[in-house]
Amino acid sequence: MKIVAKNIRHLRKLKGLTQEALAEHLNVSRSRIGSYEENRSAPTIEFLIQLSDFFKLPIDILLKNDLTKSKDASFIEIGNQRVLFPITVDTDSDDLIEIVPAKASAGYLSGYDDPEYIEQLQKIKLPFLPTGKHRAFPIKGDSMLPMKDGAFVVGRFIEDRNEIKTGRTYVLVTLNDGMVYKRVMNNIDFNGSLLLMSDNKTYNDYSVPIDEVLEIWEFTCSINTQEYSEEELKISSILSMFNELGVELKALENNLKIK
Repeated sequence: MKIVAKNIRHLRKLKGLTQEALAEHLNVSRSRIGSYEENRSAPTIEFLIQLSDFFKLPIDILLKNDLTKSKDASFIEIGNQRVLFPITVDTDSDDLIEIVPAKASAGYLSGYDDPEYIEQLQKIKLPFLPTGKHRAFPIKGDSMLPMKDGAFVVGRFIEDRNEIKTGRTYVLVTLNDGMVYKRVMNNIDFNGSLLLMSDNKTYNDYSVPIDEVLEIWEFTCSINTQEYSEEELKISSILSMFNELGVELKALENNLKIK
């Protein structure tokens, strides 16, 4: 039960509580808290239930996961269940970013709220990122040109849906469409949905009810795994220019054909 002892001590310190204060909250003696933290005795089932209720964490999380990897109380509620998002740190206390590999992206939908799945993901350190919980996601296809197939988008986790800004790009984990990277129009107040738009206008826009959005990650930076050719850069520049002006390329093509 060594991991439980570590977790009790770590969670207590995250809350800024002394052993005596935690004991008072749980209606037990201070010496009992000390005994559990020092691994001199094993917590009873009744105590674990109390601890679970107090910290709002499932008992299996307390028993199986090393919560000392989290440097703050990163326990985020989604819907009616609490999900563990530990901001993992290295030996220098720098934040680490989990990478969702392309081969495993299909399984992310079933494992996004599983601490064991998240814990086994590879991690990198990008010290220039702003504060917050970040994760790197693989990009597939050409719907978000000039972002190339195989690139990675690093996103910051958005807990409050009111933070979603129209016109920004986000990685979204959705109930029916899986993981997507799109430009977003926030229509939550209007009809309870998000309009997802591709920068490549050959793809149609579509709406997703906000209740079907499981996770939202705001674009922070991208990592390209392939070099751009000179021709691609020219095409990307033209596409970006027309997108900025709000011009539909298909409409332009039709106009040229008429002439």
